[in-house]
Amino acid sequence: MSDPRGVVFPLDPTSGRRSTTATGRAVVADALRGVDPVGAASAERETNWRQGYLPHFRRLVEAGVAVPGAAQAIATSGLDSLHARMRWATDDGDRPLEVAVAADESVPALGSETVRGEGAPDRTLSVPYAGERLSGDALRRRLELWVEAGTVEPTCAEAVGLVIDNPDWLDLSDRTVVVLGAAAEMGPLRSLLRWGADVAAVDLPRKDLWDKLIGDTRRLAGSITVPVRPGGEPLAARAGGDLVHDLGAVTRWVAAIDGPIAIGNYVYADGETNVRVSMAVDSLTRAVVEAKGRDDVALAFLATPTDVFAVPGAAVERSVDSYAHRRTSKVLRVPLRTVSGGRLLRRNYVPGQDPGINDSVVLQQGPNYLLAKRLQRWRATAYRADGGLVSFKVAPPTRTRSVVKNRALAAAYAGAHRFGIEVFEPGTANTLMAALLVHDLRTGSPAQPTAWQDEAYGAAHGGLWTAAYDPRSALGIAALLGVASAR
Repeated sequence: MSDPRGVVFPLDPTSGRRSTTATGRAVVADALRGVDPVGAASAERETNWRQGYLPHFRRLVEAGVAVPGAAQAIATSGLDSLHARMRWATDDGDRPLEVAVAADESVPALGSETVRGEGAPDRTLSVPYAGERLSGDALRRRLELWVEAGTVEPTCAEAVGLVIDNPDWLDLSDRTVVVLGAAAEMGPLRSLLRWGADVAAVDLPRKDLWDKLIGDTRRLAGSITVPVRPGGEPLAARAGGDLVHDLGAVTRWVAAIDGPIAIGNYVYADGETNVRVSMAVDSLTRAVVEAKGRDDVALAFLATPTDVFAVPGAAVERSVDSYAHRRTSKVLRVPLRTVSGGRLLRRNYVPGQDPGINDSVVLQQGPNYLLAKRLQRWRATAYRADGGLVSFKVAPPTRTRSVVKNRALAAAYAGAHRFGIEVFEPGTANTLMAALLVHDLRTGSPAQPTAWQDEAYGAAHGGLWTAAYDPRSALGIAALLGVASAR
C-alpha cells in the first residue's frame, strides 16, 4: 500500500501488512454468512483471491435473489463488516474509522467559496450523440432505437422520456447536488451546470483540476460552491478536499450545507485506493445522514455495467433469441467453441431464467474494483430499505480515460459492436445519466418489488445484458477484431 495514512485497510495479524486480499475475502464471507453459510465458507477457503474472487462476488448476487429480504441482509452485513474492519491511520497509529468523522477542533475547518456561471439555463434536455445534439423527437427516436437494439432497458427510455416531457424538472433550485468526484468523466457536473443547478463540488486539491472546473462553470449557467483552505492564493490553488486523508473536514463541510441535498458518489481511483476512497464516501454519507436527517438527504450512484447483476426475463429472452439467430452461430461459433474447449462464445444465459444472472465482469479490473463498486450497491440497497431516496443507475460501457489507457480493454471496446454491444462516448453517457438523476429526484425514484429490480430499473447496459454471448467468452475475440480494425 502506497500511503499508510488516512482511510486504510487493516493490518493482517498473520503477515503484519495491510492486506487487501484478506480484507476483501473476509468482507464477502461476512456479507454472505447470514443468508448463505455455505457460500461464506467457500469465500473464506479461497486461497487465490486475486484470481478466484469472481464466483464469490457472483454468489452475493445469486444469494440476494433467492429469498425475499436476502439482498438487504447481505448489504447490511457487508457494510457492517467494512466499517468494522477498515481503519483510520495517523502518525499515532490505527483507530476505528468513525473517529475520522467525529468532531476534532484540532483539524482546521474548510471554508466555502462560490463561482457563478454567466450563461442562461438550458431548459431543454439535449444529449450529444454521433456529432449531433439530440432533443425532442430526435432524442425520443434515439431512445427507441436503443431499446430496439437492446442497448438500454425500456425503463431507461421511459424515465428519460418523462424528463423530455417535463423540462421544468431540469430546474433543481430546490436542492443542492453534492458531486463527490467533481472532475469525473462520468459525473453529472457539466449537465447540472448547463441546467442552472447549484452544485457543491468536491475533488482533490489540485490546481490544474480546479482551473478547468472553474473555467467551465463560468461559461455555463449554474454555480459551484467548493471547499477551500485559507490563504491568499488564487481559488484554484486553495480549492478541494482529499476524502481519504481529510475525511473529517470534508464531512463537516458537506453536513453544513443548508437545505435538502443529494450526495452523488462519482469517485474513482486505481487499485486498492478505489476501496479506500469509496469507504471514505460511505463514512461521510452515514455521518451526514445522521446530522441532517434522512428526509433531507438523497443518495446517487452510478454502477459499472462490468459487474454481476440479476436481469429481467425479457433481457434473457432477447439474448436467447439472438444466440439462435446470429450469423456467427453458423460461421464461427461451433469451430471456436471446439478449439477453445467451450470457453469461447458461450450462451449468456440458460433459456427461461427470470431473473437471469448477467456476469459481465472484466477480470483484469480485479477484486478491489469490484469490492468498491459492491460497497456502493450495498449502500444504495440499505438506504432505500430504510426509506431513503436513492438514484442508482447502471451506466453504459464508456470510452473514459480510465478505460482507454488499458490497451486490452480499449481494443475489446473497439470490437464490441461486432457482438451487439454499444460503447458510448463520455459526453453521451454522462448526460444520459444526469437526466436519469433528474428523473429520480423528481419522481422520488419509487421502489420496485425487489432489490434486484431496483438495480435493473433504468439500466443503460450498452447491450451487455441482451447480447447473445457471455461477455467474457467474446471479449478476447472482440479485442482481436478491435485491434484489426484500428490497423
